[in-house]
Amino acid sequence: MTTSSRGAHRTPAVLVLEDGRIFRGRAYGAVGATFGEAVFSTGMTGYQETLTDPSYHRQVVVMTAPHVGNTGINDEDMESKKIWVSGYVVRDPARVPSNWRSTRSLDEELTAQGVVGISGIDTRALTRHLRERGAMRVGIFSGQALPDEGTMLAEVRQAPEMSGADLSAEVATTEAYVVPAIGEKKFTVAAVDLGIKGMTPHRMAERGIEVHVLPATATVDEVYAVEPDGVFFSNGPGDPATADHPVSVMQGVLERGTPLFGICFGNQILGRALGFGTFKLKYGHRGINQPVQDRTTGKVEVTAHNHGFAVDAPLDQVSDTPYGRAEVSHVCLNDNVVEGLQLLDRPAFSVQYHPEAAAGPHDAAYLFDRFVKLMEGQRA
Repeated sequence: MTTSSRGAHRTPAVLVLEDGRIFRGRAYGAVGATFGEAVFSTGMTGYQETLTDPSYHRQVVVMTAPHVGNTGINDEDMESKKIWVSGYVVRDPARVPSNWRSTRSLDEELTAQGVVGISGIDTRALTRHLRERGAMRVGIFSGQALPDEGTMLAEVRQAPEMSGADLSAEVATTEAYVVPAIGEKKFTVAAVDLGIKGMTPHRMAERGIEVHVLPATATVDEVYAVEPDGVFFSNGPGDPATADHPVSVMQGVLERGTPLFGICFGNQILGRALGFGTFKLKYGHRGINQPVQDRTTGKVEVTAHNHGFAVDAPLDQVSDTPYGRAEVSHVCLNDNVVEGLQLLDRPAFSVQYHPEAAAGPHDAAYLFDRFVKLMEGQRA
């Protein structure tokens, strides 16, 4: 159910957390009811990329920046073909967008895609609540979908949890496609789409890589049918503990010794493939200002994140795995969460964050160059 953006601003809306806390505001975007996991993003810009990142599937995103929608919506900054968030929460939406690239308002785009949101609530108080209590299920209700508080709370508590959710196949491509190299072709990469962002194959294409994007259900044989010089595992939504198929495919790649690079969900897949466990973070890392140290160089990077799960691997020792020695290559300086893994005896590494950085800092762009060097070394 949708309504016009002007009408939505006058429509009452209620946000209900599964622990019973309630926030009242106004509808923003579509009017109706929606459910998901409440998470917060600390980015002050790049909301369009956040909305269209498939990793946010089944999540209600709370923006910590108070003013959202200032630059409107354009058709160039989409990371996929649609908005994936299940709900959107902002404090003070822009009344009129102002940017030379804008073609429509954020409110209009949310309405057109049926994304239920809420505005005019204290997002700072909501963020503090989620930091203290942890990410949890949430519902947003507006218009005719606005029942009594007891009914709303019961519906929120009936919604599925993120733990145990297997979501990659819901957001991944169903048909393989190719992103051609820009300029001279140097390498071929098979990219397993677990929820890939559009900027990721573009960053590889800029380096002379022809990227074959494959469905999440791709087999080892299908990966090697493209005769890849390297294999890439993308970001994506859901609980890595459910991702048995991608783990088995990655193990097949590790057995063959093909250069391998994973980001975000791909980092968790590598952790599982090496025999490490994964766990759910209390409230996760989401935003474009997370400090990470690259332990291989000592460099500190400001990085873009979107993850609610992490790898459980020892920080200060080299681990023996079925594929040789492995170590933690990157660590979050806020909470010591594992942010990267690398094998010492095979050409494979991963990071938990987003080096394609759209939107965000470009501190981690070198990781694509590191992938290229692995493929160069293998070819030599």
